[in-house]
Amino acid sequence: MSAAVPDAARVPVSKVMTPDPLVIPGDLTARDTARLLEFYRVSGAPVVDDDGDLLGVISRSDLVRVLATAPHEDAWSGIRARDLMSVPAIGVVETASVAEAARLMDANAIHRLIVTAAGGRLPVGIVTDTDLVREMGGWEDGWPV
Repeated sequence: MSAAVPDAARVPVSKVMTPDPLVIPGDLTARDTARLLEFYRVSGAPVVDDDGDLLGVISRSDLVRVLATAPHEDAWSGIRARDLMSVPAIGVVETASVAEAARLMDANAIHRLIVTAAGGRLPVGIVTDTDLVREMGGWEDGWPV
């Protein structure tokens, strides 16, 4: 690799995040939430209220927990995303550094952060541990040749 790895304290999260994330309405059923996560091939997503404000985060693990405790569909058919999500959603503003995002993920033992606009509660992106490792390796433009 000939490219220098950028200083993680100076690289903003907005450079490495996935913009315009899938968002899950809080009132969406567990089944429909599972369908969306699978359709978009993501492991988790922000949960929002009717105004689009961030309420929490839901992951595949949250959905698996439902199956473990209520294996029959009739027992979980009324469960909504807001009932399963992790609260509070741990996130960063889009101007935060990659180093700050890494510290938050490490300190909270999580794999994704919700990215919001400065001063806002509207999700504008998601940054994952995969995004950070890709940046660390200098592979943001694909695999090195």
